[in-house]
Amino acid sequence: MNIIGKSVIRKDALDKVTGKAKYINDFTTQGMLHAVTVISPLGHAIIKSIDTEEAQKMTGVRAIIAGERFPLTGEEMRDRPPIAVDKVRYHGEVVAVVVADTLFLAKKAANLINVQYDPLPVVNSPSQAFSENAPIIHENLGKYEKIPSVYPVPGTNIASLQKIRKGSIEQGWNESDVTVEANFSFKPSDHAAMETRCATAEIKPDGTILISTTSQAPFMVKRLISHYFGEDVGKIIVNTPLVGGAYGGKASVHTEILAYLASKAVGGRPVKLAYSREEDMLSAPCHIGLDATIKLGCTKEGILKAAEITFLFDGGAYSDKSIDLSRAAAVDCTGPYYIENIWCNSYCMYTNHPYAAPFRGFSHSELLFAFERTMDLLAEKLQMDPFDLRYQNAILPGQTTPTQVVLNQSMVGDLRKCIDRLKELANWDEGQITEVNDRIVRVKGASCGWKTSTIDLNSSSGVILTFNTDGSINLMSGVIEIGTGTKTVLAQMLAERLQMDVNKIHVRMEVNTQTIPEHWKTVASRGTFLAGRALLEAADDVERQLKEIASCVLRVSQEDLVVANSRVFLKDDPNVGLDFPEIVYGYMYPNGNSIGGQIIGRGNYILRRLTNIDRETGAGKPGPEWTVCASVVEVEFDRRDYTYKIIRASTVVDIGRVLNEKTARGQVMGAMSMGLAFGGRETFIFDGLGRILNPQLRTYRPIHYGENPEYLVDFIETPMLDAPYGLRGVGEHGILGMPAALGNSLSKAAGVSLHHLPLIPELIWRTKEGTIRDSL
Repeated sequence: MNIIGKSVIRKDALDKVTGKAKYINDFTTQGMLHAVTVISPLGHAIIKSIDTEEAQKMTGVRAIIAGERFPLTGEEMRDRPPIAVDKVRYHGEVVAVVVADTLFLAKKAANLINVQYDPLPVVNSPSQAFSENAPIIHENLGKYEKIPSVYPVPGTNIASLQKIRKGSIEQGWNESDVTVEANFSFKPSDHAAMETRCATAEIKPDGTILISTTSQAPFMVKRLISHYFGEDVGKIIVNTPLVGGAYGGKASVHTEILAYLASKAVGGRPVKLAYSREEDMLSAPCHIGLDATIKLGCTKEGILKAAEITFLFDGGAYSDKSIDLSRAAAVDCTGPYYIENIWCNSYCMYTNHPYAAPFRGFSHSELLFAFERTMDLLAEKLQMDPFDLRYQNAILPGQTTPTQVVLNQSMVGDLRKCIDRLKELANWDEGQITEVNDRIVRVKGASCGWKTSTIDLNSSSGVILTFNTDGSINLMSGVIEIGTGTKTVLAQMLAERLQMDVNKIHVRMEVNTQTIPEHWKTVASRGTFLAGRALLEAADDVERQLKEIASCVLRVSQEDLVVANSRVFLKDDPNVGLDFPEIVYGYMYPNGNSIGGQIIGRGNYILRRLTNIDRETGAGKPGPEWTVCASVVEVEFDRRDYTYKIIRASTVVDIGRVLNEKTARGQVMGAMSMGLAFGGRETFIFDGLGRILNPQLRTYRPIHYGENPEYLVDFIETPMLDAPYGLRGVGEHGILGMPAALGNSLSKAAGVSLHHLPLIPELIWRTKEGTIRDSL
């Protein structure tokens, strides 16, 4: 390998570090109007009246959208009005949209709109939503349009239920000598991407709809707006340039719908809707919350025999992608361990919180916090080293997942190698606890993780390659550059496949759904896998065309030719050949006759041999592979005041094959930082009316620059045989074990079992003092 595995500088790096990179809110057009939303100040209430009279009198106000009944929206179940009518179901829900000549005027008019509410009882947690006498949030639950794999329970707050039934849970308990059971919970939180959500829309006189958006899924925007509003899908063009961070939050279709409706209300004129930070945190989809109960059983030697699991996911006011999140958690409910007997119910619950979008890891860091904390409780009861318990139960080739898929080495990798390497990296054998002094103790916590990608079974990707006259190549893919470096890695793959200089490959960063081949969504660590398979097919197409033309010119068989170093030449005599510039736009003979033309390569890939998940048992193959990882978090804990400092975090991932070393390490480290922030500090704080009390970065505080611990990252390479160059997606796996490892280290340090996030000193103190329930 000449290029694969090397730390190639990202294709978008120069523009980003010099500030030249352009994002949606940097673009404007002549005559563009501005839209501003009016949002609900309450979590649950009847809308009694909306008075827009004063706002409509303002000069420069072009339209006010309020009280209109639009088609319901929602990717898996259509339960969400784009603009609330009759009642609001979460603090921040949009109740009106003002369109005006300037942003200032739109905001001023929005402040003049008077909405009267009649408060309703609030459902403030999924456990409360599950209780028998809980207020019903969706009275018409049984009437919503949905896809077949969604299973709502009308008359309740259950948006969907996914079951996993493997083996016999009764037999599992009979074979268990030791059992533990524990409850865990955490509230919803925010994605806190640097770029807030923004969308523009314009409807041309011929009906063409132009949308520009910060979306991770422009092709889904195109598809869903067509589906919701009956628009001709061929006339919807969605454009996405660079995206300033997304982490799953920009996979949901939200601002795009509002921008489209705003443009329609002003006769198709261009309209921009750009969220402020507060609006981004209140109105847009959030990071899901969870209440979980985990019960595990094992033999006295520590062999797991039974797992009984209940997940109550806080899907928020509308189901959107939270149904899929709860399904994904069910699929991988036991973490990367082999357990013969599993009973799991994973519920997606309606609450009066912002509705949930995917978040890096797609419900896996969430379920693993609960499961891995319980694994530590089991290890403590068995008086076993936490990694010894995990090592002996690590799932192996030939064993089955909770959905009864028989694994092989290509599909699952090697968790035991990850653990062995991690123990070296984190100096695990020096001991979990080190006394620094009478007050300070240094403690390490362990966790393991895995994830498969429960994406649409027919997810696909396409790639087009075109040549320039100098022999360089233009690479076009529908993957969105959200900071993962995927398009640079695609360029590396192409350079490796054609054995050419990666600097001669030009990658188009912007995605336009009319001119770029479709990529399903840039989510789930699937970008490099799906687009990589399509790219290699396109490279094969290019190579075939190059050899076809060269064989005519050189009068040799195509089998005698090699493509490398931007040339096509004879295998046994490299001096006989043609440079790319001589043939990539056709070849002209000395007499003027020409053959060929511009070489254009194309390739596509669609996921194969995946199946639906059975409603009653969960049996089925939801994804192509399971990627495993192991993590350690080391803290210094002050036993006097319960404060702590994270000293070091270590992660080892079975990545299959490292494609770009620095990019891979950067992705894992970034995910680890997010996981530590999720586990240690990030959360929404709700009051009794369902209102978010901290919707600013002054009071909602991610880890800041300079506050990160030392990160140690390494990789195991067990190639995935049907993936390009054996790769496994790695964009999410750094986050998976962080909340659990942090919880395990702090539980050990404080001498009390911690079951709630975020792990702030006050929570540790309240748990230690036995008053934790007073704060929940």
